[in-house]
Amino acid sequence: MRTLIKYLKPFFGRMSLGFAIKVSGTLVELMLPYILSHILKNVVVSQDVKQILFWGGLMLLCAGVAMVCNIVANRMAAKVSRNFSEAVRHDLFDKTMRLSSSQTDKFTIASLESRITTDTYNVHQFVGMMQRMGVRAPILLIGGIAITLFMDSFLALGMIALLPFIFITVYFISRKGVPLYSKVQQSVDKMIRVVREDVQGIRVIKALSKSEYEHGRYDTVNRDLVKDETKAGVIMGTVNPIMTLLMNMGLVIVVSMSASRVANHTSDPETVIAFMQYFTQISMAMMTVTRMFVMYTKSSASAKRIAEVLNSEDELYERSTEDFPDIATDAHIVFDNVEFSYNGKKNNLENISFTLKKGQSLGIIGATGSGKSTIVRLLLRFYDVTSGHIYINGCDIRTIDRKELYSYFGTALQNDFLYADTIEENIRFGRDISKEKIIAAAKIAQADGFISEFNDGYYHMLSPKGTNISGGQKQRLFISRAVAADPEILVLDDSTSALDYRTELELRRALNESFKDTTVITVAQRVSAVKNCDLILVIDEGRIIGSGTHDELIKTCIEYEEISRSQMGGAFVE
Repeated sequence: MRTLIKYLKPFFGRMSLGFAIKVSGTLVELMLPYILSHILKNVVVSQDVKQILFWGGLMLLCAGVAMVCNIVANRMAAKVSRNFSEAVRHDLFDKTMRLSSSQTDKFTIASLESRITTDTYNVHQFVGMMQRMGVRAPILLIGGIAITLFMDSFLALGMIALLPFIFITVYFISRKGVPLYSKVQQSVDKMIRVVREDVQGIRVIKALSKSEYEHGRYDTVNRDLVKDETKAGVIMGTVNPIMTLLMNMGLVIVVSMSASRVANHTSDPETVIAFMQYFTQISMAMMTVTRMFVMYTKSSASAKRIAEVLNSEDELYERSTEDFPDIATDAHIVFDNVEFSYNGKKNNLENISFTLKKGQSLGIIGATGSGKSTIVRLLLRFYDVTSGHIYINGCDIRTIDRKELYSYFGTALQNDFLYADTIEENIRFGRDISKEKIIAAAKIAQADGFISEFNDGYYHMLSPKGTNISGGQKQRLFISRAVAADPEILVLDDSTSALDYRTELELRRALNESFKDTTVITVAQRVSAVKNCDLILVIDEGRIIGSGTHDELIKTCIEYEEISRSQMGGAFVE
């Protein structure tokens, strides 16, 4: 919770005012049973109508003041908790967007979603409850005990004797709650992951008639969640019954003692009536304190998960040129003996070295899982290399500000995405790009043709993930987005796999004509996609097993020659 306290500091002034109003209303509320006792003991017996109306009116006034104070304080509390949770969600989302790919892999997407939604909601609820009930309940509890001690110390001590048992119960049960609710949130993460996977793959699931299988997967994680929630609920749910039992025991003790004292004329019925009202207030206050402990237990687990993300160190910060000095080179991109491992045990890339001059093109080809896309991820600095160096314009990319680094690139990645908005906005993607440039980019990407066929053209609305257009159309929109800002480096990571050969050929020609000074990197499994590149790398199990032009590789690299022959029989249609 310490990490989240700083988010409450800007609201301390408003919270203090709300607390003051809440205290005032609660103190006035505490006076009601005492006034009632005075009316029954002193006013009614006098049969003075004016006195009865005065004290009755005072009771109504106190009740009204308490109501108004509580309403105002509760509204202020709601506003504070709303603004507080908004700030937490904002920073948590911002931090999520800035996590390195390895950190995202560690947390998992499903867990990050859960932390931004469920965990922030739990903390929001606790902050709101603390302001509404965290002031009122202790005042009612302590104030009620103080007044009952003043009214009849003997009866009050009988009730106070139960308080240690109540506090011990709450303490030990709440200690068990934090790890239990942490486990519940982990189960929520697993369920969200399965739901995300099934929603994303719903068409494949239906096509393969695997709905029942996926129902089974979901039922498994759902049962695990129910099991964890049940365990946490049963243990934390014992607090209220135990509290009720203890408070009822206290009530029986007080009633027994008060009956004896009234019979012996050491107390009076009016005092007992007021005492019982105070006892009810104290009981309700204790129940509220118990609920706050339960809520604290849940929110504490959530706050810990939120803090793990907020306090995670930036792994991809800008490094010093003293640690990674610039090199003198006329090359645009240099990979110098690069090695990389996802898990830190086995290298996924080894001895990757190549040089590209500005305006040259690089093709990367190889089997699935050979490490092609990993090279692109390292160039974009989604991950840092394990060893070796990557240079752009002679600067190690670890020394380049990330905003500046990403401004070099236009990317159409293997698992790119479209969101629910117009085609124009999906291509613009929040950047300052004119409509003319968007249309020009679409023409280069061979997308203008199908876009123009829609009645509303570039204002045609796409569904989430672009499910209302074909795979080839989506890829052309990805490429349109990549080229729209005239990038210095264009990266096409398996972004033409859904295009027919003619469309792909027209795309390549348009790119060659429009981006002569742009360094183009193409990752593909089709030889036709990389055939005309200035340099082609053949990757196998994270290593370069062949490099050169198409004609050179046909002669020197058996694997490349086999890929070429199997795909096109060794011949290509120009």
